[in-house]
Amino acid sequence: MNIKLDFTHHQTAHCETGATANLLNFNGMQTTESLVFGIGGGLFFGYFPFVKLNYVPLTTFRHAPGKIFNSFTRRLGIKVERKNFKNQTQAMDELDALLAKGKPAACQTGVYWLPYFPSAYRFHFNAHNIVVFGRQNGHYLVSDPNMDHPVTISYEDLQRARFAKGPLAPRGKMYYPVNVPENVDLVKPVRKGLKEIAFNMTRIPFPLVGVRGIRYVARQLEKWPQSLGPKMAARYLGQLIRMQEEIGTGGAGFRFLFASFLQEAAEILSRRELMELSHAVTAVGDRWREFALLGARLIKGRSQSKDVYPQLAGILRTCAAQEERIFTDLRKIQL
Repeated sequence: MNIKLDFTHHQTAHCETGATANLLNFNGMQTTESLVFGIGGGLFFGYFPFVKLNYVPLTTFRHAPGKIFNSFTRRLGIKVERKNFKNQTQAMDELDALLAKGKPAACQTGVYWLPYFPSAYRFHFNAHNIVVFGRQNGHYLVSDPNMDHPVTISYEDLQRARFAKGPLAPRGKMYYPVNVPENVDLVKPVRKGLKEIAFNMTRIPFPLVGVRGIRYVARQLEKWPQSLGPKMAARYLGQLIRMQEEIGTGGAGFRFLFASFLQEAAEILSRRELMELSHAVTAVGDRWREFALLGARLIKGRSQSKDVYPQLAGILRTCAAQEERIFTDLRKIQL
C-alpha cells in the first residue's frame, strides 16, 4: 500500500501542540501552535517528589500528556476520535485503514524507539506525539514536530514505538478529528485558556504546584548538596534541567510559547495589557534559561558547587516572584 496525503509539515516547539496544529491545519482549521498551547491551558508547574522518573523526583512544566489537545478541541467544538489498543496488529491495521480513507492520525509514541532521533536524544519517554500521513514502500511517512522535515519509519519500528513499555505507556494510542467547524469564534476559548493558566499558577492551594511549587523547589535545591551528597544532588539538578530544556520545550520554552499566545490574545480580545504581559513573560523565560545554563556548568564541573546552589535557588525565587505578579495581573484583567 502506497499512500501519500497532501500534508503540510511545520516544525514546532512542542510535540503535542505541534501535532495538534499540523493535524487541524490539514483538516481546514488554520491555527498556530501558540493558540493551541494557550487555549489548551498548557502552562503549568509541578514538583512531585513522591513520583519518580528514572529514580529522580518528577518535575513538570506542563499539564498531563493529552490534556492540551483535549482542552483545545473541546473549547473549539471539534469532535475527535481517540483509540487505544491491546492488539498491536489491530492498531497498525486501523492506522492503515484510516490512511486509506485519506485521513492522517496523531499517535503517541516512545521516543527511545524512534530510529530517526539522534542516539543522544533517544531516551525512555513515552508521551511523544507524531502525525502519520502516509505509507510508501513499507515505511510510514511521519510529521514529527521536532524535525525540520518529514521523516520515515518502518512498520516494525512504529509498532514498537506505539507499544513502548513503562510509565505513560501509549498502548497504541491514536487520535484524529472527525468534525471540524468551519467558523470558530476564538474569544471565549482564549479567555478560558488565560483564566485556567492564571488560576493554576497562582490559586491552587497545594504547595507543590504553580509559583508555590517553584518556591518549594528553590528551598529543596539549597539543601540537596547536604541532604543528598554532591553526586546525587547533581543528578537531581540534571533531571530538573533536562525536564526544563529537553522534554518538550520545558520551562523557558513554554514561557516563550505562552508569550506568543498572549500577543495573539491581545489582538483577539483587543486588550493591550496582554501585550505588556507578553514582554514580562519573555523576560521570565530568559531567567529560566539563565538557571539552566548555570546549572549545566555546575554539572559539567565548570563551577564550584558550594556557591552555585544558592545562586540557582535565588534565580528560581526571582522567577516565582515575577510569575506571581504576571499571573496575578492577568487574573485582574476583565477578560
